[in-house]
Amino acid sequence: MRALTQVFLAATLVSLLGGCLTTPVKKSGGPGSITVPNSNPTAIRNAANFAFSQYGFSPSRQSAPGSLSFDRPAGRMGSIAFSGPMRTTSFRVRIDVVAIPGTNDFRLMPEVDRVTSANIAGFEDSTRMLSVWSGQFKPIMRQIKDRASNAGPGR
Repeated sequence: MRALTQVFLAATLVSLLGGCLTTPVKKSGGPGSITVPNSNPTAIRNAANFAFSQYGFSPSRQSAPGSLSFDRPAGRMGSIAFSGPMRTTSFRVRIDVVAIPGTNDFRLMPEVDRVTSANIAGFEDSTRMLSVWSGQFKPIMRQIKDRASNAGPGR
């Protein structure tokens, strides 16, 4: 009886995980996610640098090979609201850049963090913000899509 229960639990777990892992890349991501057709990582990075700079963001040192990051100071009211009057606060937008298999398309998925003491080694503290914040970046994501679309494959 115990073996039958274990087999049933294993089958249930496999079916649950299988459902989670089969979401196509082109539909993945939360609010603000967008697909850039026929592009390449260099065109996407250049378009993102331009678009985010228009909104007061600067490239962050936290960028990684599969993502881009941009920081913007929260200002005095943001620092007081989120961390207190004596700590600086920034908003960090990280964009995961995922290639869609079999195409030259890329899925861009933003996530937003609130960062206190940004870029101060050993003191930086980040907190993930609700996914609603990622949706606020839809206009910037559309700008990136418009600038990087149809750049063709490349490096």
